[in-house]
Amino acid sequence: MNGGNGHKTSADVMPPSHGRILVIMAILGLVAGIAAAGLHSLPYGLAILCGTAVAFVNYYWLKTSLRKIFADAREGERPRVSALRYATRYLVLGSLIALVYATGLLPIVPFILGIAGFGFATVVDGIIRILTGPSGNTE
Repeated sequence: MNGGNGHKTSADVMPPSHGRILVIMAILGLVAGIAAAGLHSLPYGLAILCGTAVAFVNYYWLKTSLRKIFADAREGERPRVSALRYATRYLVLGSLIALVYATGLLPIVPFILGIAGFGFATVVDGIIRILTGPSGNTE
């Protein structure tokens, strides 16, 4: 949705369809965590759940950063995006993965699979949308 002046509003930063994808991500993470705990081991299940939680934090961190950039642009200011500030999210995420790997606190593969939850949820949402056919909703 555009503001009256043709500029994107902060609501445009993330489309409404992301709400549906976040719900799917939560369901997938919970089901996969329970299944992994039951079929493999408790640490595997916990790793998936922790990775999914990190995926949510990553999503909302990105959303907040983009909202600030769009708000600055809407107010007529040239958005100042520091390369270091932009890269901080990736540095934190990479450091967290390295910490989990180095300490062996959680199994690394299911942890990373949990972090990839948004991608898996996007694929599931796409399949659902293909199977349900055109609904006239272009979100």
